Amino acid sequence: MSRDRSRLGLLLDRDFRRLFAATTVSQFGYQVSFLALPLVAVETLAVNEFEVGILTALTTAAFLLVGLPAGAWVDRMRRRRVLIAGDVGRAILLATVPAAWWAGMLTLWQLYAVALLHGILTVFFDVAYQSYLPHLVGRANLVEGNSRLESVRALSHVGGPGAAGSLIQVVTAPVALLADAVALALSAVFVVRITKREERPHRPDTHLVRDIGEGLRFVLGHRLLRSIAACTSTANLCSAATGAMVIFFLRRDLGLGAGVIGLVLSVAGIGGVVGALVARRFAAWVGQGPAIWLSVCCTAPFALLLPLAEPGWRIWLAAAGGAVFAVGVVVYNVTQVSFRQAVTPDHLLGRMNATMRFLVWGTQPIGGILGGVLGSAVGARTTLVIGAVGGSLAFLPVLLSPLRTMRELPSGPENHLEDLLEEQVVERIERRRSERS
Repeated sequence: MSRDRSRLGLLLDRDFRRLFAATTVSQFGYQVSFLALPLVAVETLAVNEFEVGILTALTTAAFLLVGLPAGAWVDRMRRRRVLIAGDVGRAILLATVPAAWWAGMLTLWQLYAVALLHGILTVFFDVAYQSYLPHLVGRANLVEGNSRLESVRALSHVGGPGAAGSLIQVVTAPVALLADAVALALSAVFVVRITKREERPHRPDTHLVRDIGEGLRFVLGHRLLRSIAACTSTANLCSAATGAMVIFFLRRDLGLGAGVIGLVLSVAGIGGVVGALVARRFAAWVGQGPAIWLSVCCTAPFALLLPLAEPGWRIWLAAAGGAVFAVGVVVYNVTQVSFRQAVTPDHLLGRMNATMRFLVWGTQPIGGILGGVLGSAVGARTTLVIGAVGGSLAFLPVLLSPLRTMRELPSGPENHLEDLLEEQVVERIERRRSERS
């Protein structure tokens, strides 16, 4: 019985189970919209590469537009309420697409507006989500909490795309977006049922710009957070450039149907499940710092298999390469996000997460436009090659930082990084002396 309880861990907590359930339904719904939204543009509206790139850019443009003030605002609000509002608002937005399609009024400009507004709500939701978890589970349980939630995301990448592709083939892409709208509404219901309430933030009336500046100074003034931000922003820039062309490449260049595309993405998603299962053990084996850069260095080059794909066995080889790449992405995210949450004071959590989101997700709209421009100029396949090569070099900022050799990362808002680094240097010198003697 005790062994079963230890395996369940946080799942024994009723409120965490509800957050876990909300994450599950919303993540599977997201897989539908991830596939359906660009397919609506490609098939229903017959857009070109550049227009797909603009649509992809608008889905993440909000991180540049409202990323920084969102953190300051979230730190002034109860984060649970932000989660509920984000879910409900996004559900309504997605439902407008099939409604307009049924009425014969759907346009590319509506898709652009839905992508942008959906992205704005996602910014607030994501900042509140990552800031709410420490309150819900406690800092000591952050790695377990993030691992379990990442496992849900990973599982959704396995089963979601295949189910989404089949659904789209049966009911068409616009109608399939209703599935994500329903999933978001259900997610909001689960969050409403969480009983653990936050106290109203006791913050004096301060200037918004001053609050934003405090978050920026905290992140940019922290050597480890700064290097993580540089790595993630580079990887996201390249990922957005390739992401803008993936559906276009698989549908137009290779001629694959929605069902097959979903299966290809599902195979790649298996790696995310593996990553969620091994993240904690891998970090314990190689050390937390090395786990951050090794997870990117050793898996990102496998993304080069996608632009080499052709219909037949090579498309499944590319999917397997995507699975390896996904292992690294999840290990990286579990390790670095848990560290970020643990090292930040409670009153700065929203602004730290918003600043990081601004820095690392703000490159995505740029990458989406870049992918569209490159796709129009040199084709989707060559764009995928360029993005994969760039992503393979994203690990360099963390490799060249103190993270390279730090087996244990500093934790707690009052950590002393300089003292820790000095202790590690002294320890290595003493070890070398003992080996010589």
